[in-house]
Amino acid sequence: MKVFSGRSNIKLAKGICNSLEIPLGDVTIKDFSDGEIYIAFNENIRNEEVFIIQSTNPSSNNILELLLMLDAAKRASASSVVAVVPYFGYARQDRKDKPRVPISSRLILDLMCAAGVDRIITMDLHSPQIQGFVNIPFDHLYSRIALLDHVKKMNLNESNGVVLSPDIGSAPMSQSYARKLGIGFALIDKRRTEHNQAEVANLIGDLDGKHAIIIDDMIDTAGTICNAADTAIEKGAKSVTAMATHPVLSGPAVERLNNSKLSKVIVCDTIELNKEKLFDKLEIISVQDVFASAIKHIVDGTSLSSMFKI
Repeated sequence: MKVFSGRSNIKLAKGICNSLEIPLGDVTIKDFSDGEIYIAFNENIRNEEVFIIQSTNPSSNNILELLLMLDAAKRASASSVVAVVPYFGYARQDRKDKPRVPISSRLILDLMCAAGVDRIITMDLHSPQIQGFVNIPFDHLYSRIALLDHVKKMNLNESNGVVLSPDIGSAPMSQSYARKLGIGFALIDKRRTEHNQAEVANLIGDLDGKHAIIIDDMIDTAGTICNAADTAIEKGAKSVTAMATHPVLSGPAVERLNNSKLSKVIVCDTIELNKEKLFDKLEIISVQDVFASAIKHIVDGTSLSSMFKI
């Protein structure tokens, strides 16, 4: 087994290797003067099980970099090539929702297969059904494994805590947290008017006098999370904490979150954030042990089923 990383999330890749107690593999990645990407593995990977870690945010160059690494590993006679994609970009574009548009997630997966990937590992897909777009093993992990212990430290119970789903799509994840924590569940029925814009319609559940935890798979522009926080406070919540796996944090997200009624924003390190996206309310939890455990199960040929339970 050898583990390599693209340039999108080297910090997480090093953490995964630390958990596995192996060195991060040596690969040269650089840009030519015209913007083209150069890839070269600097160690022998013939007959090795190769794991390539690369998140796809920002999307375009990181996706291309991943494809080139997959191709290079396959051509170097690796016995198998596994793409470890902590954040899988384009997962929201999983169907034709209007005429003359692509199914982008299907295209990305087709390109990965064409580049020689044998297996894909990812976490908290926005649209889990895209696993069916490929005929190779596709391991969909959950950040819940890393985040639950953190939430338990908040000492919430059925009388003082509630998990709030900001929309119907996040309900299964939110209900899972509520069950595991033994606290209440509430749901915001959201209506989306345009891309990246959402309006709150109705609240189902009781928030009065409780500490609310908003659970979602990602924070993009933060409109959904901040609207949900406003609603929670209006309905009598004592405090509101946001918890999401993927900190996309695009556009006005950082400003919105920092100025919101949220007391804390907890995210995972599936996307490496630059200094401009760090703010006082933000807390980052690492999922390195989750990915390291999955990799070890695969290498040892043991079952991953316990890691898929939500």
